[in-house]
Amino acid sequence: MQRTKLSTKSILPLTCSRSGTCCFGKAVMLNPWELIRFSKEKKITSREFRDLYCDFGGIQLRFNGKPDKKGQPACSQYINNFGCSVHQGRPLACRLYPLGRQIQFNKAHYIYQGDKFPCLNDCSEVLQLPKLTVEEYIKGQETADFEKAQDEYLLVMQNIADIGFELLLDSGLAESGDTKTLAVWREMGKELPELLAERIGKEWIDCLMIPNINDDVENPITFAKKHNDLLVLKAQEKFGSLQTLQELHEASVLIIGIALHLSRGLGADTQGISEHWIEIAKSHGALE
Repeated sequence: MQRTKLSTKSILPLTCSRSGTCCFGKAVMLNPWELIRFSKEKKITSREFRDLYCDFGGIQLRFNGKPDKKGQPACSQYINNFGCSVHQGRPLACRLYPLGRQIQFNKAHYIYQGDKFPCLNDCSEVLQLPKLTVEEYIKGQETADFEKAQDEYLLVMQNIADIGFELLLDSGLAESGDTKTLAVWREMGKELPELLAERIGKEWIDCLMIPNINDDVENPITFAKKHNDLLVLKAQEKFGSLQTLQELHEASVLIIGIALHLSRGLGADTQGISEHWIEIAKSHGALE
């Protein structure tokens, strides 16, 4: 699908309400910090929020509310005739909508899908509202911390994947002539999120999406760094004394699966990332 790229000076009919059509029929992905922020706004634990309102272990907000006129289900946080019940805790995807955010060459760009501005299709009333620049809109939606969280978790994703590379490339597994590992990496890149979550298992899903970090929640960078350390420590404890090639294969598959699951929660191209990692591994001697 065509993507239209915008500068921060672009002027568009942008606004945000508690009850727009954006609350219906969407796929809102979550990173772990966003899930924590949601739960605090809801005044419940992150586990309770995840189990009540999220799918696939916590990476996607559940849309199971009363349908709109088009038959699209409402977000689980939407209250009829009121709007979003946790507006202050909403994630980056909701704050930016109808815009998306794309990272290229370490620089963020703001985009929207198609050649016609999405709000003009579903919310024609925006034509009556004052126009804002993209920069003004983003500032008004207070996206800064949420963008920091997104960028920091991209680093966490890569750090997790690096462990998977080590288990394949530095352990003797690749040198053994193994071809199974990259085949499963590719399979996981295409796998439905519910199947990948099941493959990863409850213990690792909990560590990934509802980590036991009780402080520094307000600072997304500090939170993500502590989460990264927690995941690395867990991997060291689990995989530090593996003996057989089969154990190494299973560990590499598991840890890459975790990284790919997080990538989907970040709204990334999971299949594309999987293929990229496979090519890197092959360039370092892994076989397929």
